[in-house]
Amino acid sequence: MTDASPRLHTGSHDPQVSPGLSRLMGGGWSPTPLPASARVEAYDVTPARRALLSARFPGERLIVPAGELKVRSHDCDHRFRPHSAYAWLTGLTGEDQAGHVLVMEPEGPHGHEPVLYLRPRSRRAEGDDAFYRDRRYGEFWVGRRPELAEAERLTGLRCAPLETLGSPPGRRATEDAELDAALSELRLVKDPWEVDQLQLAVDHTTAGFEDVVRALPHALAHRRGERWIEGVFGLRARAEGNGTGYETIAASGAHACVLHWIRNDGRLDRNELLLLDAGVETDTLYTADITRTLPLSGRFSPVQRQVYELVLAAQEAGMAALRPGAAFRDFHRAAMRVIAEGLAEWGVLKNAEGDLHRRYTLCGSGHMLGLDVHDCAKARTETYPDGLLTEGQVLTVEPGLYLQPDDETLPAELRGIGVRIEDDLVVTATGARLMSGALPRTVAGIEEWMGNLLEG
Repeated sequence: MTDASPRLHTGSHDPQVSPGLSRLMGGGWSPTPLPASARVEAYDVTPARRALLSARFPGERLIVPAGELKVRSHDCDHRFRPHSAYAWLTGLTGEDQAGHVLVMEPEGPHGHEPVLYLRPRSRRAEGDDAFYRDRRYGEFWVGRRPELAEAERLTGLRCAPLETLGSPPGRRATEDAELDAALSELRLVKDPWEVDQLQLAVDHTTAGFEDVVRALPHALAHRRGERWIEGVFGLRARAEGNGTGYETIAASGAHACVLHWIRNDGRLDRNELLLLDAGVETDTLYTADITRTLPLSGRFSPVQRQVYELVLAAQEAGMAALRPGAAFRDFHRAAMRVIAEGLAEWGVLKNAEGDLHRRYTLCGSGHMLGLDVHDCAKARTETYPDGLLTEGQVLTVEPGLYLQPDDETLPAELRGIGVRIEDDLVVTATGARLMSGALPRTVAGIEEWMGNLLEG
C-alpha cells in the first residue's frame, strides 16, 4: 500500500558510512522546533468535513492516501502535492505528506474515528542513520517532520506510525468510484474559509498579471518571450503561495489557438496578442484560474478588438446567467448563443442555429474551482455538470474564440487570432460575485491598465 519500509533511499555514488561516523552522528543534537510551515491552517474546519464524509458511509472503513512521490529523473522526484481529498479532510498540504494515509475507522453503527498514519520523525541515535542518509525522507535532505505527538497537536487526529498500517480492507480513494464521487460532491459547495482562500489566490494572481505587464519590454526583446512571461508569473506564484495551480499558458499570436499551449517557447510580436492563462495556488492548495488576452503593443488593432469584444459579450452573458437554482450548463449556453450570433453576423456561419460554432470555440465555457483547477471532477454527472448551481460554489466563466491560422472558412484577417477571457466567481444568494474584478476586462480598461503599468 505504501513505501513504509525502513530501507534507506541512497544514491549509488553515496560514500559508505564508517562505524566511527555512525557513532558521531548518533548523538550531540539539541532539540529543534517544528518549522512555522507545519501549522495546519484548516484545523478548525476539517472536523465538519470528516463528519460529512462519515455520514455518507456508515460502518465502512474509508482509506484516503496522500499519494506517493513520483520519480522525475533517476533519484530526483517531482515536487509532491498531496491528493486534494486528503488535504481537504486533514488540512495537511506540505511536501512532507508523501506516503501518509488517513483512515476513517468505523466507530459504532454511524460514526468514524479518523486515524492518520504517517512517517514520524527519524530518531537520532547510533545505527539510526536515516535522518542524514535517506535522500527521500531524511531530515537533513528534505527537512524536519513532526513527531507523532506533534502531529496529533497539529491536526487534532490520533496519529500512528505508517509502518503499522499494513493493508486493511475498506474503500480506498482513487480506486473506489463511489468514494471518489462522494469526496468530489462534498467539495462542490465551499465553506467561508475556502472562499477566503480562493480570494487570496485570486489576489495573488492579479499581482502576477501586473508583474507580467511590467515585464513586457524585457519579454518582447527575448528570443523566447513566452518563457519570460511564464517565469515572471511563476516567481510571484512561488513567492506568495505554493506555486502555480497548473502549468501556465503564455500563448502569443497563433499559439493562442492551442487550448493548452504550455511549451511557451515562442517569440513575442508587438503586433499580436498574448493569451495568458495562469493561477497562483496558495499554501493551502486553493488555486485561482484567470485568463486575459492582452495586446502586446498596449492597444488593440481594429480586428483584434472585433474578436475580443465578441468574446467579452459572451462572457458577460454567461456571468449574468449565474444564480442559485440555475442549471450549471446555462451559463455556457448563454455565452455560446452570443458567439454563434456574432459569427453569423460576420458571415462565418450561415446562421446561429445548431452547434457549428464549436469549430471556433472548441470547448466548454467554465468549470468548478477549488483545490483542483478543474475541481470536483469525479462527481456524478447528475450532480455536476448536469446539476444545479448552489450558493457557495466557485466556478470560472471562460468563453473563447480560437481562429486557427490554417482555417480557410475564415477571412484572412481573422486567422491566427485566439482570445479567451476567464474570471472566477462565487455563487451568492442572488447571483454571483466576481472575485477577479480587480483585473480589467474591457478594451478601454485593459489599454489604460497596461499603459499605467508600462509607464510606472
